[in-house]
Amino acid sequence: MSMDREQFLNILEDSFTAYYDIEEQENPELPLVFRGDYRKREERYWLTKSIPIWGNETGEYAYVFSAERFTPELAEKCIAFALEDGLPRVKPHKEHQHTDIKAILIADHFDEETRKLVQKKSFTKNYHFSLWGFSNLLTAAVDLGERKAYPNKVGHDLEKFFRKLFDLRKEEG
Repeated sequence: MSMDREQFLNILEDSFTAYYDIEEQENPELPLVFRGDYRKREERYWLTKSIPIWGNETGEYAYVFSAERFTPELAEKCIAFALEDGLPRVKPHKEHQHTDIKAILIADHFDEETRKLVQKKSFTKNYHFSLWGFSNLLTAAVDLGERKAYPNKVGHDLEKFFRKLFDLRKEEG
């Protein structure tokens, strides 16, 4: 049974608002719905905050695209846009651990060629020989008709995340 894309996007945006700053996006060339920005900083001190022991920063930029169907060319453009827009936002420094770029493509159905293209996409960038952290590209093709997500190898956690969203939708419906 197929799922309504608009309803699913509302559920997805609600789940993202818990941890992400949502930026509504308008791009006439791409079916970009929103971008979510996530930042986290952890620090440890000795006795007072003026004596830091260590600091650690992580982040993520998630780009959510939605269309009835994605062609391989459109999927390629969406993923390239996510990388081109997300990488300049990364500000590496000595306490930066990693900042990931997520490209999530949501469609009513994916043909096998497009799905495989999304699953095979990979990109990694190291900053100062990884001393200042790194960035990975996480991609997922979310097929609402099959109620299944097809992530790339680095984005394997996205499959679990979307499985929970689909299960939540079953409980509501």
